[in-house]
Order: sequence, then structure tokens, then C-alpha cells
Amino acid sequence: MGADFIEQDIVATADDELIVLHDIHLEQVTDVAQRFADRSRDDGRYYARDFTLAEIKQLRLRERVDADGKPVFASRFPTGFTPFAVPTLAEELALIRGLNRSRQSTTGIYPEIKKPEWHRNEGVDIAPLLLEILETFGYPNTPNQVWLQCFDLAENDRLRQHWAAPYRLVQLIGEDSWNESTTRYAELLSPGGLTPLKGTVDGIGPWIPHLVIQSDGGDLLGTHLIEEAHALELEVHPYTLRADALPSGFNTLEELLAFLTREGIDGVFCDFPDRAVAFFDNHGFAV
Repeated sequence: MGADFIEQDIVATADDELIVLHDIHLEQVTDVAQRFADRSRDDGRYYARDFTLAEIKQLRLRERVDADGKPVFASRFPTGFTPFAVPTLAEELALIRGLNRSRQSTTGIYPEIKKPEWHRNEGVDIAPLLLEILETFGYPNTPNQVWLQCFDLAENDRLRQHWAAPYRLVQLIGEDSWNESTTRYAELLSPGGLTPLKGTVDGIGPWIPHLVIQSDGGDLLGTHLIEEAHALELEVHPYTLRADALPSGFNTLEELLAFLTREGIDGVFCDFPDRAVAFFDNHGFAV
């Protein structure tokens, strides 16, 4: 689809294997509740950390569903369980390396460490495991092919200061109510709030509503965030652009891309990368 980078959300299994999974939970994207009905925690959820890689490989994937079992994106891949399995990070990197060779391309990777403090409380530190795998695949020799991202500012600081990660780092910015980490996003979003990031990360990944507001008259206006980030020499990569889940005020994915590009973004996370690439190519933008 022409993407410059492919994102991998990184979660650890019970035997400290790194898998590519959007959340620390399994039930919304796999048949874990059918195969291991008695393995949920007291909150009724099934945690990847409670299963070995061999057990997780028994699970079948499905398009994401909500808490009521309804498809989150009904127009995407057909509902129901598939023959597909949860990949390990190493498997996905091997696939990307193979495709880069066969296509003579240099598609990079954009791993996200999911809930690092929670994982450490569960007995595993993802950062060194991730860095070891990246080294195995030779990424220290091509660090420009890697962005590492995390919602946890303390984890980004550990990657930079303790682990001396040779890759570009991105601070993801969410809402405090999401409980992604102890990082206070409201502070980062306040005027001047990005200043502490300089010297630790190379960019920010804000949620789209952090970059656009609607006036009382319905006009779409940009916020201060991109300008402030650029003043600190930080790139801005907003998430996640979806043609089937557009923010208020936009009728098409291309309208949203046009707005964000005019505001000065440096890249985007997009579930429809072919359309994003076509938009940028057709309009002469390079992000």
C-alpha cells in the first residue's frame, strides 16, 4: 500500500515473548474466550501476559469487536474468526525484511511499547527485549528505518538515557482519562507543555482532536500544538486517520488529510495508507 513505516504494538506473553497486539487484552480480537474460558482475570478480561506464546498461537484472530461483541469497523474485514494467528514481533520483522528485499523497498517500522509500567509490575521489561530483537534484525545499522513510540514519558526517557536507544523516539499524547500511563497529557497539551520533551524525543504523536477545534460558527481551526512542536524541532505524527471513523467536521479522509497537511504535520498514522499516499502524491506533499 506504499506506507513508509508499519506500526507494531508490542505486548509480552507469559514466557516473555513479544507479540504484535493492539492491546494487553485478547478477547476483542481473538477467540480466547472460547478456547480458554476459565482463564480470565477477576475483571472478566483475558490478558496476553497470562498466556504462553504456544497458547496464544492456538488462538484465531477476528476483526475487532466492542464490549458487546459488535464489530468496531463493520465495513472492514468480514466478521467471524479467521485462520490467522497473532504474530510475534520477530515474525513481523522477518516479513517486512522479506518484502523489502523482494520489492526493493525500505519500508521502516514504528513499534509502540504498550503499557511498560504495567508490564514491569507483571514481571517483564519490554524495552531491552525489544532492543535485542531490533539488533538481531540489524536495525542499529539503519536507525532511520525505526521510530519507537510510547504513551509513557518515563519510558521514552529510559529508552534515551538508560538504554541509549539509537532510534528516533515519539511521545504519544492521549487523554488522562484513558489511563495509558502516569504521564499527564493535559500538561503536555497546555501552552509551553511540550518544552520538557526536547532532548528526550524526536517527535510527538497527538490524537487528532488535539490538533483541530471547531469554532462556534462551525469553522475548523488548528491548535497551537504543531507550531509549538516545530519550534522545539519535534516532528508531529497524529493518530489515527480512518476513512470509516472521521472526526466531526470532515466528510472524507482526504478532507482531513488536507486540513492536517495545511497545518504542517510531518506524517500520519493511517488505517488506509494507500489513500494517504495517493493524496500526498496527487497534491505534491512530502511528509
